[in-house]
Amino acid sequence: MDALKLENQLCFPLYAAARKVVGLYTPYLKPLGITYTQYITFMVLWEQDGIPVGDIGSRLFLDNGTLTPLLKKMEKQGWIERKRNPQDERQVLIYLTDKGKAMKEQVKEVPLKIGSCIPLERKQAKELYDLLYTILEGDLYESK
Repeated sequence: MDALKLENQLCFPLYAAARKVVGLYTPYLKPLGITYTQYITFMVLWEQDGIPVGDIGSRLFLDNGTLTPLLKKMEKQGWIERKRNPQDERQVLIYLTDKGKAMKEQVKEVPLKIGSCIPLERKQAKELYDLLYTILEGDLYESK
């Protein structure tokens, strides 16, 4: 029965830490009218504008069922445009509007403010980052 103790679950501190860190963003993003998920979507688009929906999902580890409504809301806010790829009509490309590009200036201080809120030394933060990507990029399986 020790397997059912919360203290023995690796998934729980991962979940709780993620919620805590994402919650740190709220005071900075809420006044701008954006959510954390929209914020990270902007980050992908600021790096590469005009990319397929699937590529955004792959970068953010989000499925289409989560990403499509998010992108529709961002489009309604006037931050992005969704356009069919002229070379492949089945593919939807996402482009930032001028309003979406301008959001970058409004959030430019957020990473520094959040970074100072997380109580890790630079080396610890890098180790954690590497470990988390090991999990994200690894093949997770269900034991049978």
